Amino acid sequence: CGKSTLLRLVAGLEEPDKGTIELASRDVTHLPPRDRDVAMVFQSYALYPHLRVRDNLAFGLRLRGAKESEIEERIREASGILGLDALLDRLPKQLSGGQRQRVAMGRAIVRRPNIFLFDEPLSNLDAALRAEVRVEIRRLHDRLNATTLYVTHDQVEAMTLADTLWVLNRGRVEQKGPPLEVFERPATKFVATFLGSPPMNMIDAVLRTSEGRLVAEGAGIVAPVDPARHGSLGEGRQVTLGIRPHDLFVAKNGAAKVCDLRVELVEVLGSEAFAHGTTKEGSPAVIARLEVDDARGLRPGSTLPLAALPARVHLFDKTSGNALS
Repeated sequence: CGKSTLLRLVAGLEEPDKGTIELASRDVTHLPPRDRDVAMVFQSYALYPHLRVRDNLAFGLRLRGAKESEIEERIREASGILGLDALLDRLPKQLSGGQRQRVAMGRAIVRRPNIFLFDEPLSNLDAALRAEVRVEIRRLHDRLNATTLYVTHDQVEAMTLADTLWVLNRGRVEQKGPPLEVFERPATKFVATFLGSPPMNMIDAVLRTSEGRLVAEGAGIVAPVDPARHGSLGEGRQVTLGIRPHDLFVAKNGAAKVCDLRVELVEVLGSEAFAHGTTKEGSPAVIARLEVDDARGLRPGSTLPLAALPARVHLFDKTSGNALS
């Protein structure tokens, strides 16, 4: 979709075919990388294998002709921020993946750039280490107070790190905004299915009136829609109905049922559970998040009544995929 290409354009490692690139109101389209005041952290760490950590950190500064006293001061500062003091005399091959990533970040910090560029920096780490380094990156950003452009395909990283989230698809920005806003009000079907795990349930449906209320009906689901968002839509319109698994819940205590789920599989993940199934013969797969207590005793073949709040029901145009409102 162009994430890494965008970073390389900002860094000056690629030349744009058209248009301009401005950083801090300065046109840098044709400036070489060294004159852009940016520092890039690569997915592959890009450390010099024959240099100690200390010299990897100092390399860029020495190329720029910085004084040794200034270099030592900046290394000391970066090492203190990232906890590298005990690693300064080691070679990259003597470091773990997480340590190498911290060194790569330290090399960017010593530059003191106006903009940090991160190109999927955590993709080579295991899940536990990703979570640890993700927190370090957020703390680093808050401490340095420098603009950070961070590329990732991992939605957890995107949701937890971003102040402003940009979702790219085929080289175009599908939606941008605060992460929670983008998650709760996706502008397109692509954004809706890309963000969220498990992904949003999508069902072909038609709008009709039931008991004086507008509902979306299809594949055994009759979902109430929010009149504040969708009240202007007319009956008979073909739509794509979207409901996140986390917004489906067991219908009880008088809650209006939207469907009966024929359970095929139950995943119990400790603090939550997911029921997988269909709503009728030949219908698309539907996933619902359950409280663990509601999942106890559920077996394949069980029938589970599900409900959803109108405000959590999304409608998309069948042709364009754009959200309807």
